[in-house]
Amino acid sequence: MALLGALFLVLLAGAHAELPGCKIRITSKALELVKQEGLRFLEQELETITIPDLRGREGHFYYNISEKVYEFLSTFITSGMRFLLNQQICPVLYHAGMVLLNSLLDTVPVRGAVDELVGIDYSLLKDPVASTSNLDMEFRGAFYPLAEGNWSLPNRAVEPQLQEEERMVYVAFSEFFFDSAMESYFRAGALKLSLVGDKVPHDLDMLLRATYFGSIVLLSPAVIDSPLKLELRVMAPPRCTIKPSGTTISVTASVTIALVPPGQPEVQLSSMTMDARLSAKMALRGKALRTQLDLRRFRIYSNQSALESLALIPLQAPLKTMLQIGVMPMLNERTWRGVQIPLPEGINFVREVVTNNAGFLTIGADLHFAKGLREVIEKNRPADTRGPQASSAPPPSTAAV
Repeated sequence: MALLGALFLVLLAGAHAELPGCKIRITSKALELVKQEGLRFLEQELETITIPDLRGREGHFYYNISEKVYEFLSTFITSGMRFLLNQQICPVLYHAGMVLLNSLLDTVPVRGAVDELVGIDYSLLKDPVASTSNLDMEFRGAFYPLAEGNWSLPNRAVEPQLQEEERMVYVAFSEFFFDSAMESYFRAGALKLSLVGDKVPHDLDMLLRATYFGSIVLLSPAVIDSPLKLELRVMAPPRCTIKPSGTTISVTASVTIALVPPGQPEVQLSSMTMDARLSAKMALRGKALRTQLDLRRFRIYSNQSALESLALIPLQAPLKTMLQIGVMPMLNERTWRGVQIPLPEGINFVREVVTNNAGFLTIGADLHFAKGLREVIEKNRPADTRGPQASSAPPPSTAAV
């Protein structure tokens, strides 16, 4: 009975375990690169070490050794002298290593703003898993509206998988990662567009007035020549679908056409529904995941009747052109700015390869140190940095370095 109870608790815990929206695999190739860069940093640190001359006594042996002859006498150093050297060198190396690690980790974004409306949460969901060839990490990978910092979208997407090892780094994103972004912008009220007067393309303005001439001609003369208003408002959060053939985003929006007489309530001419499907191509540039959108499918239909839907057919092509020329560039200007991937400062992605899978996509890339570790550390070093003799250093070892 106790065994069944324990099994039930395990299954219950697994059922409530949060799925990652983003996974990162650091392969042995990347770890070797970081190791070499770290060794260069430590070599630079050692060059700055000034060790005072050693004077003392070891049994009947008196010594007075200057720094320049340490290497020459290294084979003759007794265990007592090795202990004294460790008093000087090991704390310095420990301090340098801790500075290196903490300075790099301090530059990794965990939770912060993407722009003035939306933030992203890259919290680790569990401890990294290390193997002989990889280091795997699972992140929440969830966007949220800044005005609702405690809001979160339940993750019911397919869990991303990482199998490859050829590149230095692999990053996987589930559909949830992108869905949470679009729902956050929707909740923030960003997915709407209103064009009034001169903002409506001239050809489209003429076509809309001709299409709704029967309704316009019945209005009062003071309203007939009023500026035209075209409003698009996304009705529900867009959804992302990732397949081996590509990534698509489905959007349903309302389209409202009205006249806006100055100083008077607007006069609605029509309200219709727009279904659109966008293709999305992902890329890593530097440390940013960037997206390029393209309008692939577009359909409008009336909320009133099938007959009115037929009357809207002539508007299909002009509205699609307006979206392609006027709306898509604005969307792409924002999505191409990208969102930062949780990597330390000074490290960028290069030579990336994107692979679509069922429910998630992976991006493999190599790493490039855009900045030296010393530059990163100096930039993030606190003003009151403690020296190597600070209390955070471990007790001196009695073993040789």
